[in-house]
Amino acid sequence: MRYKEAVENDLFEYLCHLRRKIHQWPEPAFQEHKTAETIKEALAKLSIWHKSGVAKTGVVARLDNADPGGPTVAIRADMDALPIEERTGLPFSSRNTGYMHACGHDGHMAMLIGAAALLKESPPSGNVVFIFQPAEEGGGGAEAMIEAGVLDGVDMIFGGHIDMHFPLGTVAIRRFMDTSYTDSLEIRIIGKGGHAARPHETVDAVVVGSLLVTSLQTIVSRSVDPLNPTVVSIGSFHSGTAYNAIADEAVLRGTIRCTDLETRRIVIEKIKKTASSLASLHDAEIYVNIHEGYPPVMNHPEGFRIATEAAEAVVGEDGVIEVELPSMGGEDFSYYLRKVPGCFVRFGAHNSGHEFVPTHSSNFDFDEDVLRVGAAFFAEVVRAAINTLRQVDVTV
Repeated sequence: MRYKEAVENDLFEYLCHLRRKIHQWPEPAFQEHKTAETIKEALAKLSIWHKSGVAKTGVVARLDNADPGGPTVAIRADMDALPIEERTGLPFSSRNTGYMHACGHDGHMAMLIGAAALLKESPPSGNVVFIFQPAEEGGGGAEAMIEAGVLDGVDMIFGGHIDMHFPLGTVAIRRFMDTSYTDSLEIRIIGKGGHAARPHETVDAVVVGSLLVTSLQTIVSRSVDPLNPTVVSIGSFHSGTAYNAIADEAVLRGTIRCTDLETRRIVIEKIKKTASSLASLHDAEIYVNIHEGYPPVMNHPEGFRIATEAAEAVVGEDGVIEVELPSMGGEDFSYYLRKVPGCFVRFGAHNSGHEFVPTHSSNFDFDEDVLRVGAAFFAEVVRAAINTLRQVDVTV
């Protein structure tokens, strides 16, 4: 595969070292100070102009061609970690208690530095912007970076994500919609507490909450077209303080994932109606709050074509996987694609030595050879996009 030739061993070993250094010091959204320092050191080593403190903790670097009016292509990596206690047992495990790079962002940053090294060594015929973005995991860092002006003058943008669903040495790409809507919900149930031995004198918030959790599952199975991927999941249920007291309050928190606007409307309406009906039936009060999440990632047609060609050049035609269905995950790269055309891809990262482990797991890890793939792809897609932009006008 060409990615092994493009990223020679010395560079690959450096990228592994960089990834492990970042992995040891995971930091949450808008607190990626140590991470930013590591990125700045790597960019300074490459003698690439950069600016830190963008949108609080972001870093932006730039590699300019002699032609100031030439095309400008951006590539982006996310920086933040998750509030998860690591259990991988890796020698470079997290030293920041309670936080972990469980989504591959450490690898994404190393990939971008690798691409920067390749493009610095052999500059493209246009300008390159390297975006190291804080707060992807729910913090809306992309919006903050856009407000800070990172897309000013940018003609196209590309991003990618390590994905253990696909084997090492592959790049997975989807036409048009790549991810789902990612709304979150909080439901507060107010009942009437009392002694556990006299339930008839109470309104049990635990029972009402349990019925609500069960009822919400029928929304997807009985109110949504099965051809429209949809998820309603409750991930948190908090209620009660004593074993012999009936709880007077419960709080449920969860997420709604849809790939269709009309389906999204139906699901939200059904959640509210279900809550209202259960409240009436059990003499409880139920308050539903829906918080709008990230919009879906919508890959641009020309961005998809360019990314596919670049991926074929890096992993071969057989290594490119066209994804049939959108991911139900969320990704704030969607905000960039609302402003400029581009594409978001997936880097396969499992093999016999690194079996599938889901992201956001305390045991998440990946084969570091994917760093070669990502670095080579980003460098290749920048060149391909610049060449296309010099020939045609690409607009959203």
